[in-house]
Amino acid sequence: MIRLKGKKGMETEQRKKAVFHLPGLFEFYGLYSRFLPLYEKHREYFYDWCTIGSLYGAPAGCLWSGGRCGEGHADPRAVLDLCEQYGISARLTFSNSLLKEEHLSDPVCSRLCQLFDDGHDNGVIVHSDLLLQYLKEKYPSLYFVSSTTKVLLNFDAFHRELERPAFRYTVIDFRLNKAFEKLFSLSRKEKEKTEFLCNECCYFGCKDRKRCYEAVSQEVLGIETDFHCSAPGSEEGYVFSKAMENPGFISVEDIQNIYLPAGFTNFKIEGRSLGSAVVLEFLLYYLVRPSCRLKVREAVYLTSTLDLF
Repeated sequence: MIRLKGKKGMETEQRKKAVFHLPGLFEFYGLYSRFLPLYEKHREYFYDWCTIGSLYGAPAGCLWSGGRCGEGHADPRAVLDLCEQYGISARLTFSNSLLKEEHLSDPVCSRLCQLFDDGHDNGVIVHSDLLLQYLKEKYPSLYFVSSTTKVLLNFDAFHRELERPAFRYTVIDFRLNKAFEKLFSLSRKEKEKTEFLCNECCYFGCKDRKRCYEAVSQEVLGIETDFHCSAPGSEEGYVFSKAMENPGFISVEDIQNIYLPAGFTNFKIEGRSLGSAVVLEFLLYYLVRPSCRLKVREAVYLTSTLDLF
């Protein structure tokens, strides 16, 4: 493990907090309705070096959705009220890569943007430059995040994306998470704009990741696709213990000992298409002190009447 110690200015960097961006804005409204009150009332349960920056996701039926097909059915007003109550940014995941001019008039997505563009600090995760330009003109209060669905495996390409002023953050491809020599050479501002995907389970050597995201975009738009993931182990689905063995995995210790001291503060947790129980395990691992994890489980769902089998 790489550890950064004793460098000039490092003490100041270490006092910065990790900002987590969590999955399931619409998909896991019920989970966050229980989790966020705990986060506010019992801060002693949680690591003092981290905070929640945003919840991201998209409801079902959004043509602009990408990355994963939106499956959430929570009321958008209730979702936004929950985020505002706890001072958390709401991010719409509109990372469809295949949008055309005729898709920009989609009424469902337009109503969502109008609701979220209300002067609060809400954003959109976007892939399409066509959509980006449209949103910038139409909804000026929203901020924008460059999506990892662009699959920028070349660090120079990522760096060019990072320099684009339209984006507040750029989510780096998880295969570049450990490119430390190049990452450490970034400026302070560039580090602050870099967002890492921590818990990706996808095969590290996958050659079809971009095509996979395109297939999701096709599915959302109602376009037939014959894409099938052939990566080793894909039939198992997501397994957190397997993700922890991925070369791109960023652990709690990595965040504390490598990324925060180097000036990186933004970390994204994936999981929109998974079950709420798995997502809760992510929250417990990244946010909750080990000695308090059972207390959080008990408060969220664990009761003496629960019978899993």
